[in-house]
Amino acid sequence: MAALHFTDGERLEADLVIFAAGIRPRDELARQSGLEVGERGGIVIDEHCRTSDPHVYAIGECALYQGRVYGLVAPGYEMARVLAERLTGGERAFSGTDLSTKLKLLGVKVGSFGDAFAQTPGAQEVLYSDFGKGFYKKLVLSEDGRRLLGGILVGDTSDYAKLHNLVLNAVELDNPEHLLVPPGEGGPAPKTRLPATARVCSCENVTKGTICEAIRSGCRDVASLKKATRAGTGCGGCVGTVGEILKEELLRLGEKVSDHLCEHFPYSRRELFDIVRVKGYKTFDALLRDHGTGYGCEVCKPAVASILASLHNEYVLEDAHAPLQDTNDRFLANLQRDGTYSVVPRIPGGEITPEAKKYGLYTKITGGQRIDLFGARLEQLPHIWADLIAAGFESGHAYGKALRTVKGCVGDTWCRYGVQDSVGLAIRLENRYKGLRTPHKIKMAVSGCTRECAEAQGKDVGVIATERGWNLYVCGNGGMKPRHADLLAADLDEETLVRYIDRFLMFYIRTADRLQRTSVWLEKLEGGLEYLREVIVEDKLGLAAELEAQMARHIQTYQCEWRVTLERPDRLKHFRHFVNSDAPDDNIVMVEQRGQHRPAYDFMHATALALAEAIPNARHRTLDDQTHEVAAEALAPVLVEFFSG
Repeated sequence: MAALHFTDGERLEADLVIFAAGIRPRDELARQSGLEVGERGGIVIDEHCRTSDPHVYAIGECALYQGRVYGLVAPGYEMARVLAERLTGGERAFSGTDLSTKLKLLGVKVGSFGDAFAQTPGAQEVLYSDFGKGFYKKLVLSEDGRRLLGGILVGDTSDYAKLHNLVLNAVELDNPEHLLVPPGEGGPAPKTRLPATARVCSCENVTKGTICEAIRSGCRDVASLKKATRAGTGCGGCVGTVGEILKEELLRLGEKVSDHLCEHFPYSRRELFDIVRVKGYKTFDALLRDHGTGYGCEVCKPAVASILASLHNEYVLEDAHAPLQDTNDRFLANLQRDGTYSVVPRIPGGEITPEAKKYGLYTKITGGQRIDLFGARLEQLPHIWADLIAAGFESGHAYGKALRTVKGCVGDTWCRYGVQDSVGLAIRLENRYKGLRTPHKIKMAVSGCTRECAEAQGKDVGVIATERGWNLYVCGNGGMKPRHADLLAADLDEETLVRYIDRFLMFYIRTADRLQRTSVWLEKLEGGLEYLREVIVEDKLGLAAELEAQMARHIQTYQCEWRVTLERPDRLKHFRHFVNSDAPDDNIVMVEQRGQHRPAYDFMHATALALAEAIPNARHRTLDDQTHEVAAEALAPVLVEFFSG
């Protein structure tokens, strides 16, 4: 057991030690020298980074400019440029700097850039939110709607670098609304091509023109561009944009664009999959040692983890695999906005016998015919899993890039239109493919007739009953950009149907890019649907037996990760909010809604409840807990109204 040893002789056991490198200004020397410092610390400077002594300058996180200490790398670099010009006779002045940043808080990705709070006169705000997916996006536009001024991203920050650059370079837009919601198929795309003078890297002040010149001089990957231009070597937020510029410029030069997974592996996901499959690698470290460089990153680690899980189906929290997982996979549950988790057990076919509620969890049936249990604290997860397993459930793998569910209608069991047993087939398919790790989540459905009540033609794999058997549809999906599934084969018996699905799923796993849905995969597959039919149905590549054998191995090695974790004491200690204490997180605040509990995501409501709890004498010794809770709830609306003005 690792531990911390203090100078006074005390010892504290700890699994994890975090060095919090904060931004408290180190101004001891300045104080000793008599320089002016701020009330709360920091060496006071003017617009030329000059202190109260005209012969002494201060830059970085020790410097206090107009009452503010900056805790980001970009302001420090800007101060350094101001000082360099000042020392060489220039008059450049510091007037604050761009405070845009991208972070990950409690597992949730957040980002803000530019005028995020619409303080520019005439600014317009455009909002898009999807609480089901945990997304919130706000863009601030100029009064004429032609320029992006700033914005806030929560849950999905994939467009951060692109949007930030549009702000920095005042790019005019034709369809700014498409920055939030992409245009439909064939619709006009917003004009966002950056000019050569656009500043791509704020930390190192690198323009697009400088990057393009480096590409024309021989740089052919992001790593070499970093070395040549220093773009992306600061905070790293512009690396995605640098990669896009690289691809754009190479295409313009008539060269082949690299599809490398990241700078640490000179291979695509498909090539890495084949390397792992052929050479039998079991760990990320061994693969990186033989075929990569550096230490890996947030792109290649989860991608390789998915490949290893797809091929070997080992327990994802083994020592070799656990550090590679993202938050959801690491805790075998879905992290929610308030820091609690949702627990999703598997319910094949949607058949369920209800049990009494426990743990005070918010409960609902999902659109995919599963139960969602919200509001679980980290330390409660193993106990909830144990109760669910005792009741006959198992992990629904809602946290992983894996099969989510096989939705089914009632079929000929109950429906007068049904021609096949869709419920029975849905259960058999879900039990067959459960736990299968894939490049992206997979959804399936089985409809008992052509009325399509299970919406099978909007799924990655859809099965529809006919009088003569089953029709197999593939590569559909709903979501932001729906795609109708394509008919792969018709009137199949169940044995042939299952064989084709085995081949289809394994071929997709083997050849798709990371985080690529089956719909996008098919659109980019050379030869399209006809080629896919030749591979799956006609066995054009001679891979059918191998793909089926690979699926058979997955089925034989399946394990419920919840059950395995409960049987592993060394893993159970991982499910504690505090490393060295069993105490729960007391910052989680719940409110009642329709007889259940939900997080107090309304800040005022949460604050009011907390104040009601904290007011002196709010809990009188003669009041029991229930009476006190009623009193706190009664006081909360009054406080909300007061704080709302």
